[in-house]
Amino acid sequence: MIQSLLIANRGEIACRILRTARAMGIRTVAVYSDADANALHVRQADEAVHIGPSPARESYLVGEKILAAARATGAEAIHPGYGFLSENAEFAEAVIAAGLVWVGPKPDSIRAMGLKDAAKARMIAAGVPVTPGYLGEDQRPERLQAEADAIGYPVLIKAVAGGGGKGMRRVESAADFADALASCKREAASSFGDDRVLLEKYILSPRHIEVQVFGDTHGQVVHLFERDCSLQRRHQKVIEEAPAPGMDAGTREAICGAAVRAAQAVDYVGAGTIEFIADASEGLRADRIWFMEMNTRLQVEHPVTEEITGVDLVEWQLRVASGEPLPKRQDELSINGWAMEARLYAEDVAAGFLPSTGPLKHFAIHHHSRGGTRIRIETGVEKGDTISPFYDPMIAKLVVGAEDRPTTIAALTRICEKVVCWPVRCNAGFLAKLLGEEQFQYGMVDTGLIARELTRLVPSTQPSELALQSVASVVVDRAMGGTATTTRDTYIQRPASPWSWLRGFRACSDPKQTNVRLTDSKHEYDVLFDEIMPNDSLYVSLEDDGYLVSEDGTSFVLHEARFNPNATGTPADGALLAPMPGRITAVDVAPGAQVTKGQRLVTLEAMKMEHALTAPFDGTVAELPVTAGGQVTEGTLLVRVEKAA
Repeated sequence: MIQSLLIANRGEIACRILRTARAMGIRTVAVYSDADANALHVRQADEAVHIGPSPARESYLVGEKILAAARATGAEAIHPGYGFLSENAEFAEAVIAAGLVWVGPKPDSIRAMGLKDAAKARMIAAGVPVTPGYLGEDQRPERLQAEADAIGYPVLIKAVAGGGGKGMRRVESAADFADALASCKREAASSFGDDRVLLEKYILSPRHIEVQVFGDTHGQVVHLFERDCSLQRRHQKVIEEAPAPGMDAGTREAICGAAVRAAQAVDYVGAGTIEFIADASEGLRADRIWFMEMNTRLQVEHPVTEEITGVDLVEWQLRVASGEPLPKRQDELSINGWAMEARLYAEDVAAGFLPSTGPLKHFAIHHHSRGGTRIRIETGVEKGDTISPFYDPMIAKLVVGAEDRPTTIAALTRICEKVVCWPVRCNAGFLAKLLGEEQFQYGMVDTGLIARELTRLVPSTQPSELALQSVASVVVDRAMGGTATTTRDTYIQRPASPWSWLRGFRACSDPKQTNVRLTDSKHEYDVLFDEIMPNDSLYVSLEDDGYLVSEDGTSFVLHEARFNPNATGTPADGALLAPMPGRITAVDVAPGAQVTKGQRLVTLEAMKMEHALTAPFDGTVAELPVTAGGQVTEGTLLVRVEKAA
């Protein structure tokens, strides 16, 4: 058995591999870039080695640095995780040549499946069904046009060396083909250094079905059943599940058998995934499922397979790399229950899914198991860590295993709804809505579902009335000297007893109501807070000079514009708040200064752009809590102007 292991990766997958290695008594070595000097995987490893600057091309993608780290620490083996160098045959050869154990498939197997056209030709020879298309060497535009016309539109142009959705174009008609081909070739050359393409018939009701396979050095290959990865956005997987909804025993036997033949055709060793595309227009049928490609590594979504089979795939990888036979035969593997994984990304859904980076000042995933439900949170970050702009924006994988699909969906939805993440934005609210989508609930999924329903799946950019009432309850309690006055970075709930909220209560009087005005970076809200409303408030946390409230996976920061506990509130005109996190580059006024409407008061730099905040009317600078050079979060009060009398 391997005694020491270097993990040539970072983040969530590095932490995942570390966990199993530690349980097996294997010494672990982490590598890290400048950006990851204090990362969770570095903190968890037995030893860590710095390998260079933050950009991956200068650190995690430099094979020589990885090998030097292994030599310096006496590591016996290298596990590449997924991404980075995991499917780089040359790196695998270099590891083996250095006398180290490569925890992955043979370099020749990686090469055999690395080019889509050659891989498909090999699959045809092995009797594995492939999508109708063109795989020829003749790359002349006129030949490709003729082949596309013969296949019939819509047709898909795919880069031979492509992956991750790059170098791919859907073409609806012959008239559009030439421009799409030229664009695809340019992107393929830029991304992969290879502009060759293949053509495939575009499936109108596609489902992405993949099969987990595993081989050892003794000639055995098994499958661990299928996963459905059809919920995708821009060719990137969002939610995966196992088994696939609607999969009958006969179709499962056919597709899993084809996957084993595919692995055997390339003498495969270790963990791999055979990806298929299915025409689901008439349900899942064996004669409408075709090979797409093979991923010669551990997949991001491997936990769902682990949950339904009870197998630790990383442990299998380490045992097979050590020369041991597969721990189980095919007849010893079976499906038990259902499992799903949702990918929690650091992205601003309302802003078009733009990546969101920065410190995780607030980060919590509240969950608890019910009735045998199994919950796994696979992550590489903790509260207080930073989401870097240099790498993939995935924060965590939320994984649930349960006895059936409805129970699994319900449990995963609850987890997504309880995610708290700020000031980094995340897609938890989007995930919760997607899980509640009726088509998904009934298993009517295909790769185009998210794009078709996107407008309905994007959470609101404004807090609900319940969220506003929840914040108002804390504002009132603090003003009245309640328990919230000294609470920071913890979650506050209204007391269960409504009697504790009856400030100044007396018999036969009207219920006491209070006006609280709240603001965010773009809106103002007048909240008529009723102190004896039902106790259904959300969790609220104090955030600098504001209040963080999270509902259904989406977080908001609200500020108290003006509040008088003994009277109704009055408008807080003139409060200028930071529209986004940034740095104050200039303060052009001083407290007490007389200003005119439109006059520049403060300049904020964010996202490499400057934003000037100007006076909304003639008046006096009443508050100016910021200084030049200071950092501010979204919603921070920058300046308040009082109207001229």
